[in-house]
Amino acid sequence: MVTALIADDERLMREQLAGRLAQVWPELEIVALATNGKEAVKLADEKSPQIAFLDIRMPGISGIEVAAQLDDNIHVVFVTAYDEYAIDAFDRGAIDYLLKPVDPERLARTVSRLKTALERSSPTPREGEVWATLLEKLRENAKPPASGYLQWIQASIGERLEFIATSEVLFFQAADKYTRVVRASGEALIRKPIYELVGELDPEQFWQIHRSSLVNVKAIQDVTRDIRGHLMIRLKGIDERVEVSRSYSHRFKQM
Repeated sequence: MVTALIADDERLMREQLAGRLAQVWPELEIVALATNGKEAVKLADEKSPQIAFLDIRMPGISGIEVAAQLDDNIHVVFVTAYDEYAIDAFDRGAIDYLLKPVDPERLARTVSRLKTALERSSPTPREGEVWATLLEKLRENAKPPASGYLQWIQASIGERLEFIATSEVLFFQAADKYTRVVRASGEALIRKPIYELVGELDPEQFWQIHRSSLVNVKAIQDVTRDIRGHLMIRLKGIDERVEVSRSYSHRFKQM
């Protein structure tokens, strides 16, 4: 029986990865689920897993620092939401990684690599110049997100559930008993109301512009007035415009 540890401070991400591993590698036994870096180190010492799936951005000790403290015989796979710069660092360091939300096909390739490495008893060495360079480059980009703010949302798309990074969302809008989650690639529905999202999203990233709407500031392309004199926001990548109510028009004083 091959054993593994999963470390991620977001419950949904832990559950998603554990569930998808069960599908592509049913023989794998998840012996520990850690909610932060310190707990990951402690559980790894206690359970001695053969594989560790480590989220990079965790409070206290990052996944990078956890990896440096693990036994050299443990095969490490980083789980990350990093951009292409960091992924390039992984590739040059010959370290395996998974992008959030974890894609089943990509996970299957990682599982195949892990099985081969386990047969050869050859985990990637976590020492030397290549490893040190990798850690240095990743640490440069390892600043944790604002504490407490939502980073991922579990949403319904037709008959399936999908994990959506809040950074991909263009806007949220109340719709009957649901809230629309609109991205450039399409939209999904969640049951969480706007008033709850206001308190859970980073206010520097998401502005409330109407009692029923929140927009991603980084996704705003322009703001214009319609024939009624109402402010309308156009967002990048979609044709739909979102209205700004008078109560929130102060956010666009120059208009």
